[in-house]
Amino acid sequence: MTTHVNRFVVGPDAQNRSAVLQRGLTNVQSREGFYWSATLWATEENPVDNTIAGDRSQTPGLEGLEPLPNGLVCRALEIPPGAGFPMHHTDTLDCLTCVRGEIYLVTDTDEVLMQPGDTVIIRGADHAWSNRSNEPCLVIGTNTDATPLSERILP
Repeated sequence: MTTHVNRFVVGPDAQNRSAVLQRGLTNVQSREGFYWSATLWATEENPVDNTIAGDRSQTPGLEGLEPLPNGLVCRALEIPPGAGFPMHHTDTLDCLTCVRGEIYLVTDTDEVLMQPGDTVIIRGADHAWSNRSNEPCLVIGTNTDATPLSERILP
């Protein structure tokens, strides 16, 4: 991995003052030449319950892309030059921002070059990623549990 990413979790300390309660990455995964990923945060409550102690990002089973039921996962994802993900879809609402490098977002009908600051919202639709540059691309975002499109009730 060429990217330096860190995670700081802020919440109330024992005296109810804001403090950095946790430092460091959780659930780090990688496949050389394909991707590097770290889960930054995860919830299993909707609405989110900040009174629950602990960090769901350490929960076994979050290796995949899907969040816990009624929850969300926040991740950092680095895709090296020449790599990407084939066409796929998840039953989530995804909000992803390119923070370094560039990456092509590919849909069934379009290709969009995302550069730093560009954000995409993916509503359970087919998509793919392709890093055609000579530099790694870092994308940070959330995957929120959602009703699958296959369950949509049409008028």
